Amino acid sequence: MPDLLQTYLDTPEGAGQVLAHARLLLKLAGWYQEIAPPHLGQASSVANLKSGIVVIHASSGAVASKLRQMAPTLVDAFSQRGLACTGVQVKVHAQQSQAAATQPTLKPLSSRASQELKHLSESLPASPLRAALETLLARSSRQE
Repeated sequence: MPDLLQTYLDTPEGAGQVLAHARLLLKLAGWYQEIAPPHLGQASSVANLKSGIVVIHASSGAVASKLRQMAPTLVDAFSQRGLACTGVQVKVHAQQSQAAATQPTLKPLSSRASQELKHLSESLPASPLRAALETLLARSSRQE
């Protein structure tokens, strides 16, 4: 089955052109990491190749500015590797932070904290605060 898919992707009637472009972009990305200074290579990546112009996405304006200054050097380096490169276009493309997508870590309550909260909830009349404390105590794993 994978062979049939690969055969389909390689044919001009299928997605052959898309696959060839993707392979070229992978090759360009590798070359770019070799060419670019490490601190700039980590903060940017090759996004596309359009009509001989390599499109690079930078993570900030400062990185984009430095890459624009290096554009002639990048064009020469790509040309030396056999790419018909006529220019470099740099765009600022801030990456989304993964910190917002991570799950919060559960921190268990100590035995003393659990006892104090339980005592507090028992001393409260029936109220939203008491219900919230009971929910907190039920959900928290106790640290022994």
